[in-house]
Amino acid sequence: MLNPIQLEEFYQEYFNNLEKWAHDGIIHVDLELLHDFGILESISEEEDDSDDLTQYFHVIESVEKVTLFNEQFVVWIIPRMEEEEPTTYVLIALSQEEKPQLEIVFATTGVYNTPRYVLKVLQHFLIDMLETEATLTEFEKGQ
Repeated sequence: MLNPIQLEEFYQEYFNNLEKWAHDGIIHVDLELLHDFGILESISEEEDDSDDLTQYFHVIESVEKVTLFNEQFVVWIIPRMEEEEPTTYVLIALSQEEKPQLEIVFATTGVYNTPRYVLKVLQHFLIDMLETEATLTEFEKGQ
């Protein structure tokens, strides 16, 4: 697993060059995205989050950001002011031995910039990435 100094170096590289590293661009969270992901329905339901995927991370908190990491993922959550509007950027990378591979970048603003929405969208992407990795592994085993 990467150490905190390495994680900081990769964060600086990725965040300062998002146009280079965010291959799909920055995904902006809006009503349509929340609806497509089924997040609106899950938020409106009272549910027990004790088995929440986001609990299984080591956390490094600084003034600038929160870094979550485990054997599979590195996640940087960066609150910022963009043109007088609070914005939260989230960078999600697959953890690999030498270098985390940046996969997804999303941003929340306005009414969607709450911890609850940020964590629900993050959880959706992490589950999606786990399912994709499992499918790729099964496919590779079959060949």
